[in-house]
Amino acid sequence: MKFIVSRDVLYKNLSAISGVLGTNSTLPILDNFLFSVEGDLLTLTASDLDATMTATVQLTYVEGEGAVAIPSKTILETLKLMPETPVTFDIDIENHIIKFSTENGEYDSSCFPGEEYPAMKTMNEPQSFEIEAVILQRAISKTLFATGNDELRPNMMGVLCELSNENITFVATDAHKLVRYTNNAVKVDDSAAFILPKKPITQLKSTLSGVNDKVKVEYTADTHHIRFSFANIVLFSSLKEGKFPAYQAVIPKDNPNKFVVDRKDFHKSICRVGIYSNQSTFQVRISLSDEKKVVTAEDLDFSNKAEEVIKGSYIGETMDIGFNSKFLREMLENLDSETISLEMSQPNRAALIVPTEQDSPDEDLLMLIMPVMLNY
Repeated sequence: MKFIVSRDVLYKNLSAISGVLGTNSTLPILDNFLFSVEGDLLTLTASDLDATMTATVQLTYVEGEGAVAIPSKTILETLKLMPETPVTFDIDIENHIIKFSTENGEYDSSCFPGEEYPAMKTMNEPQSFEIEAVILQRAISKTLFATGNDELRPNMMGVLCELSNENITFVATDAHKLVRYTNNAVKVDDSAAFILPKKPITQLKSTLSGVNDKVKVEYTADTHHIRFSFANIVLFSSLKEGKFPAYQAVIPKDNPNKFVVDRKDFHKSICRVGIYSNQSTFQVRISLSDEKKVVTAEDLDFSNKAEEVIKGSYIGETMDIGFNSKFLREMLENLDSETISLEMSQPNRAALIVPTEQDSPDEDLLMLIMPVMLNY
């Protein structure tokens, strides 16, 4: 089997799918990319069993057909250091030898039989819908950071996707913070809900960057699988099993105390003051009243203390409330609005952070942060 492909095209597509490769795979074959040639199409595959990603490349010169598994590290590192040039692949399938060459060099490596590579699972009569790539990428970007890392709570280690005939909603939480993104421009006839695993959608997020096409989403509720198809890319993944927390019950409805502040100024203030907080709790105190708005932090163990007055508009009762500065900073970093509204009811109840203006009339973004008990 022999074919010629552009270095830039091959490297771009291998890089796009490489994120799903496992780091500690129990199957050595999964440390490889699968190269499959059929007709004038080269299909590149990466998998960790739970997720499989493919990219299809059109070839202008090809002899023969077949499939081989090529060591991912070897091919990626070689292509990374290579300038743009046509690369000729000459593969001896029977003896498991691959030779790829350019006008300046020749590289030999062992390869493995393609039939040893796990095949992508099939989906029987999946339900489907289409979504603009920019909306899907934004929905993932705005929620992914809030997913949990606790393996004892696997249902939180992903993003909930809810479909209805009114909108599409993405929700993520780790029990300390929660983000809900809703877009009314995407509607489906049949309601559904499933949990998207963190690793494949992290890869999907980066791959969707700059894509202007629509993404076809196919899913099966009974077999817990989902497939995203766009341009020349396909991402197939299992879904998280289990029940997502009843997030609607924890979102407070009545929040009479509202602090409207410039997002960037507030973020910088939290960053600066947070340096002086206790490095195990990262606690900052926000003191709000008609006369003054102050952010403070203190670490008694090291005699560290910081205080800043911040500008903003506050309506409500005088209040002192504490937050984990790392969580608060992270949420502010994932908002785009110039100003945000911090909405609260009591110092011991969840607070909401909402943008004062949405990027799109179809979009609604809400963030929730749990307070911490003040100890000074």
